[in-house]
Amino acid sequence: MLSVDELQTLDRLYLDLRSHRDSDDMLLSYYDTEHAFTHIGLALPPEYRREYDVITSGAAVVVDSVVDRQQMRALVLPGEEKADDRLRAIWDASNGDVQLAMFNRDRRLFGRAFLTVGGNNKNPDLPLIRAESPREMAGLVDERHEMVTAAARFYGVDAVTRRTPCFATLYLPDETVWVEWSPRTGKWVEVDRDQHRMGVVPVFMHLNKRVSGSWVGRTALTRGLRSIIDSSCRNLTNLQFAVESHGIPRIFMTGVVKGDFVDPKTGEPLPVWAAYYNAIHTITNPQAKVGQLTASDLKNFRAAQEAYAIEMSAATGFPISYFGLSTANPPAEGAIVGEEKRLVRTCEAENSEVGMTVGWAAALAYQIATKTQLPGNRVRVDWHNPATPTVAQRMDAVVKAKQSGIVSREGAWDELGWSPARKRREEGYFRNEANLDPEMQLASELIRGTG
Repeated sequence: MLSVDELQTLDRLYLDLRSHRDSDDMLLSYYDTEHAFTHIGLALPPEYRREYDVITSGAAVVVDSVVDRQQMRALVLPGEEKADDRLRAIWDASNGDVQLAMFNRDRRLFGRAFLTVGGNNKNPDLPLIRAESPREMAGLVDERHEMVTAAARFYGVDAVTRRTPCFATLYLPDETVWVEWSPRTGKWVEVDRDQHRMGVVPVFMHLNKRVSGSWVGRTALTRGLRSIIDSSCRNLTNLQFAVESHGIPRIFMTGVVKGDFVDPKTGEPLPVWAAYYNAIHTITNPQAKVGQLTASDLKNFRAAQEAYAIEMSAATGFPISYFGLSTANPPAEGAIVGEEKRLVRTCEAENSEVGMTVGWAAALAYQIATKTQLPGNRVRVDWHNPATPTVAQRMDAVVKAKQSGIVSREGAWDELGWSPARKRREEGYFRNEANLDPEMQLASELIRGTG
């Protein structure tokens, strides 16, 4: 049975979760390009807005451009310099790269993200690490020690009352409690309880761009960026209407009436489109005149769109080509590297913060698997270079480091980001090559003969 403290904790967490609902829905609509932007009422008539609205994908670019570059290379135990095979096995069993991508996407989109660690009934040696939706989860934090003291996930829809959520999982330091909502009593009711006695809550909350003295995460889609995205949507929407209404040369006629547009054979009125395209041939009034209006120059819309792209680039630090603005000639390699400098530094800074949270989660998974608590309760996370060097550039740098004796052969493999399995495969290839080399075989025979 739930205690009074547990009920109060659930209510407090649920209120915290509900306080983010409107903001989360709005941010997700921007990311999914389904948001409704506000028209200022100067260009497009209200009756045309639904048909002509154009929504850009700038929000997805802001979120995903960093997430796509956050690729983990290795998990390293405290005091070690080499990737740990057990940690890698745990990570792979949890589809860790996919979980990390969802975690980072939630973090940048909603300003907060969650990782949970739990046992694996199918294989106790491989605990599961999962990214949980911040739209379903809330947590309480010990601000002094920066640790989650309680968390809850709320989910499910009742088949009868349609109430949502109707289920919850309460995470506490020594136990996990599963509860459901009782329509009869109007309270949460305990369903099951697992007393794991780990002494820590198996939930890790990450707040994006947190500032000191605050426990609030900040979305990458700031209000300023959203206003630029809305302005871009309005501009493209007005452009589409302008193309229809002013972008095509228009024909004007004087001295004609509706009855002039009839089929000479049948005497029936001509359809509007036929009258429009065959006006000169169908007019019978000799006093009528036909002329053409000059189409509008729509370059001002392109200039406005370029201005929005420049503002987005300045606000995010992303290359301006990410927002559709590029030169006719492909930029040189050095120019690409220079453009990406701020973006790469942003990725490196965020990797440092994310690595702390992932390291804590990996350490708890290691503890569950081995019953061993790691010093400092954290695993070090190594990341791939978030820049975009070519394969030739990366290989050239590694080869030079190997030839100069700075790194060993296996160290060169580490720099290339090879997994332990790939390294073992290459070692097997090297042994096979040595066995097939006549000179190596002769040397081996001489060594055995000497012995």
